[in-house]
Amino acid sequence: MTDPVALTADLVRCASVTPAEGGALTLLENRLSASGFHCTRVDRNGIANLYARWGEKAHPKTFGFNGHTDVVPIGDANAWTQDPFGAAIVDGVMYGRGTTDMKSGVAAFAAAAMDFVRQSPPDGSIVLAITGDEEGDAQDGTIALLDWMEAEAEKLDVCLVGEPTCPNTMGDMMKIGRRGSMTAYFTVIGVQGHSAYPHRAKNPVPAMARLMDVLASHELDQGTDHFDPSTLAVVTIDTGNPANNVIPAQCTSTVNIRFNDAHGSSDLIKWLRSAADQVAADFDVTIDMRTQVSGESFITPPGRLSDLVAAAVHAETGVTPELSTSGGTSDARFMQHHCPTVEFGLVGKTMHQVDERVEVAQITQLKAIYTRILQDYFA
Repeated sequence: MTDPVALTADLVRCASVTPAEGGALTLLENRLSASGFHCTRVDRNGIANLYARWGEKAHPKTFGFNGHTDVVPIGDANAWTQDPFGAAIVDGVMYGRGTTDMKSGVAAFAAAAMDFVRQSPPDGSIVLAITGDEEGDAQDGTIALLDWMEAEAEKLDVCLVGEPTCPNTMGDMMKIGRRGSMTAYFTVIGVQGHSAYPHRAKNPVPAMARLMDVLASHELDQGTDHFDPSTLAVVTIDTGNPANNVIPAQCTSTVNIRFNDAHGSSDLIKWLRSAADQVAADFDVTIDMRTQVSGESFITPPGRLSDLVAAAVHAETGVTPELSTSGGTSDARFMQHHCPTVEFGLVGKTMHQVDERVEVAQITQLKAIYTRILQDYFA
């Protein structure tokens, strides 16, 4: 039997701070190859990715797992009570960067898959698609894997992403979708001048204040069947002006929008541009706008896949998971274009924090859940 706790510890000791591979994918490739998986490195633009398949490529029944081994930086090393890459276990809790997000999830589904194919080889295929670029720009990670899969005619029937999904207790939530995410950057361009003679200048600050009020006061929607209402947050307004007697020439701001399935990013961009144009006309200034879309909203309707996962979670924990679309973005936003995709993993309270940690019993429990999912899927 493969010990998922020991495998998690081995992965945590790989300092794979994004975009560094740190030895984590090499370790997994060696372990999976020894268990009969055909492994392919799908590296792109310096980013390491691993595609591991057990079974026939063309088999119509293929269960896929997706996850990442890259982690965020540790922050202040002196603030940690344990070595961030030491995987120390204290009172049944493992400490280290990535213990929660998400080396424990990768270790659990890798251990479940390796033991499953050795003990009861299924009539079908199992795929592990693991990236080193989820915490970074995410342009050469799971996207690269999907591009390679399309070129090689690799196909998954369903996919389970092993991100931490439970807010409080093991088993209390799974994700069946995610909100879309986009950021808009505004620059209001006026005319610099002396604050004693404002009529000789064009002050960009009131125009920016008006625009931010218009955007922040607007109700995007009241929510949909599976999503809470969309939100817009003003995250910064700045002039870079240290003087108290100078009207600045420019003012910049940034807003972040988390949107549900009532919207597409293109519609939101049109709305932002229209609002900016109206304010620019009202204040006789120029407003430039740049947008960055991190992902569109998506939903995997409740059904066969969510029922499969929920049943396994309940069988192993006694808890029926809530079907949720809350939280930020994940690589599920890419996988869902390929096949039905849901997410289930550990309790995520300490992810990205100093002293990130996980109860070791949860890692073992997570492997049992993933094993049961495979058993039920191939039954």
